[in-house]
Formats: sequence, C-alpha cells, structure tokens
Amino acid sequence: MPTFTNNVTGNTNAIEGVSVDGAGFGVYGESAQLDGVLGLSKANGHSGVAGVNEDGNGNGVYGRSKHAAGVYGESAEGEGVQGISHHNKHSGVVGINDWRPTSFPLGPGGNGGWFESSQGEGVRGIANNPNHGGVVGINTMGGTGVYGTSDNGVGILGTSINYEGIHAETKSTSTAAMAAYQKNPDSDTAALYVKHEGNRTAAIFVGNITVTGEINLANAADCAENFDISAESCAEPGTVMALDEQGTLQESFRPYDKRVAGVISGAGNYKPGLVLDKQQSPCNRKPIALLGKVFCKVDAQFGPIEVGDLLTTSPTQGHAMRVADPLRAFGAVIGKALRPLAGGQGLIPILIALQ
Repeated sequence: MPTFTNNVTGNTNAIEGVSVDGAGFGVYGESAQLDGVLGLSKANGHSGVAGVNEDGNGNGVYGRSKHAAGVYGESAEGEGVQGISHHNKHSGVVGINDWRPTSFPLGPGGNGGWFESSQGEGVRGIANNPNHGGVVGINTMGGTGVYGTSDNGVGILGTSINYEGIHAETKSTSTAAMAAYQKNPDSDTAALYVKHEGNRTAAIFVGNITVTGEINLANAADCAENFDISAESCAEPGTVMALDEQGTLQESFRPYDKRVAGVISGAGNYKPGLVLDKQQSPCNRKPIALLGKVFCKVDAQFGPIEVGDLLTTSPTQGHAMRVADPLRAFGAVIGKALRPLAGGQGLIPILIALQ
C-alpha cells in the first residue's frame, strides 16, 4: 500500500477528511498489526488525537473493543485518563458496566469502575463543596453503599481535624446506626475499641444503655459517688469524710462519728471504676467510695490494726481507727482493714462496709 505524506506550513490542516452526506466516516484508518489511527502532537496544550462533537448528543471520542479496553490512556508524567465536565448534572468521568444476569439470584458482575495504584491511593476523591462528599458510594438494591476491606490493615479509616472521623446515621426502627462485630469466636479482642489520648472521656452516651453480658472494669477497685465538699476542706484521696451542718462533707475529726460518709476514692493504686452523680456544681466535689476496696488513712495510736478489724472515725482529722467499742461504733463503721498497721499513721487498703 502506498504511503501518503503531506507537509504543510502555517495554520493549515495536513490532512482533512469530511463526510457531507450519508453515514460515512470523516476519517477511517485500519491496520493489521499496529494502530488504525495514530495522532502525534509536539505542542504544549494540545492532544495527539482530539475528538469533537458540536451539533449532536454524540461523544467527542468513542472507543470500542471486543476483548481489551474500549479506551486506553497512558502517560509517563501526567494522568493516564482525565475527564472534565462543565455541566452541574454530569461527571468528569463515568464508568458503567451494564451486564445483568438473566435470572435470580443475582451473581457477581463487573465493576462500574476499577482503579489501582502500586504506590498511592487506589481512589482519591476531592470535593470543594461542603455539602458533598469526597467519595460517595450508593447501592440502590439493599446492598452496601461503601465497602472497605484489608487483609492486614484497616478496612475503613476516617479522619478529621475538627469534626467526627466517622459519622453514622440511620432512620431504621430495627437496626443501629453503627454496628461492630468480631467474627472470630476464639479471639480475645473486642468488637469495639474506644480510646482518648490523655486518659480523658473516651465515650459519651446520650440515652439508655442495655448490656446483656458482664461489665469488666480493669484497674478499678470501687464504686464511688460525687459529693459536695466544704469550701474550707482540702481533703485528698484516702481521707475519711463526714457530713457537716450544711450537708456538705468535711474531714472527720470526732471518734465514732455517726455522720461519717466514707473515704475519698482514688488513693494509692486503687482507682474508682464507676463514679455516680458527676454534675456541674459551684462546690468542690470529690468521689466517696460506696463499695469495693479503697486506700484509707488510718491512725494506729488508738490501737494496733489487724486484718479484718472494723474501722471507724478517730480523733485524728481525716483518719480512721480500729473499733474498740462495738456499741459506740454502731452506725459509724467505715469498713474492714485489709492490711495491718502496728503503730503510727499510714495508708492501708480497706473493704468498704458502711454500717
């Protein structure tokens, strides 16, 4: 087949094909071994091949292949394929796979779009409108809208500098807005893990909570309740507290005081696992241990303390002592000693048993 070359200068087209009437092609190219049509441009801002449709609803460029890609784009330094739309109801790039099964149940089909990267993100979506998502997945047949999976990494990761990392909503009357499942019955890991850096509040629940299993409080020894503390008091954890005339708490200072309220929780390595009645108050508030184990200030000058001894208030401010008179101790018992103290003052663990 002969070769045709047309060298031109200026702004004239080297080759121009026009089909005026009928259904013929403006330009038709065919090759048995290479590309049917090859376009090459050495000018910045111009394409090797450009397709334009100005009068109808047809495509500017159309590609079709029986076994390979209908349209293939490749670039050494830029995008392989770039699509731009200037219409508010159309996308820059659209991928559609219209294969449908001939019967139910529905089998696996092809993807509308497939994106893959060896070093960067497989898909990156950016939206410059606050009312639209960077990436949106929609399923109109009751399936998953967005699906993420990873063998050894995070299936779905959401981060935000000033808002929720992941936000879930539902209007369902039978399912939760967010659900977490641990599918391995032999795993000791939790289905849901929540952590706040700096040991601050990790979770807030507005509404009721239903628990069908056990509640295990790690590194926690007692259940406490917040009480108002008198303005003059600077009591620390482990201090024995009693009610004053205003109903607030102050450090105890009378022996066998029936107004004893308990011990401030949090001393030593015993921390409260549950604190009740945490509320805003103009008064200073401290957690008083209601049950469980707590470290308590004691004074053994009124008698050596043995394990199992009942403890009550002492003349020493904020300290407990061994019960020597059971009749006087009725209504003034704080708890039982879990460790002995032969003499002097100290901080020992006790079992709360107000009576």
